[in-house]
Amino acid sequence: MSLKSSFAALGLLILTGCGGATDLVAVNEPTAKGSYRVSLSTLELREPSLPSYALADEISVEAEDGTLVSIPDVLWADKPERAIALELTRHLSGLTRARIAASPWPFEALPEGTLDLRFETLLARANGSFQVTGQYFVGRLDAGPERSGFFDLSVPIAEPVSPVTVSQARGRAIALLAEDLAKNALR
Repeated sequence: MSLKSSFAALGLLILTGCGGATDLVAVNEPTAKGSYRVSLSTLELREPSLPSYALADEISVEAEDGTLVSIPDVLWADKPERAIALELTRHLSGLTRARIAASPWPFEALPEGTLDLRFETLLARANGSFQVTGQYFVGRLDAGPERSGFFDLSVPIAEPVSPVTVSQARGRAIALLAEDLAKNALR
């Protein structure tokens, strides 16, 4: 099945609906790879800012005409902002060996810095990729350098396109984002 026909089949599923019980799809992400030296030993990951369609429990995909549509009767198994924060925390901790926790900061001593992520795009594109774009901000409590920058990453969605392959692609995209942040934002 070609990528275009795979998205067309998913589009038909979206338009017709399925009726019945709602299914939940969990993101079973891969482990981010690498080891990076970073300038902070403790870091608070603030709650990510997501576009409204990405905050929804429904899984949204881009149709061929550019509109965003929700897959009927299928929901994310966890709140997207919570799931993404926890995925990034796990990946960044493993990549950097720093003590990293999502907001609210759970430790008595304050973190050395904060990481604020503002997503512009977090979407399964009609071209068969899952795209993640946005901006990061690294703040510090000491006199060290604060940083900001942009990210623009995409990974292919496996065929045939389905809620499961979209969730797998999102997991790979967040792992790739963690590697990019460890290498560029937290150095």
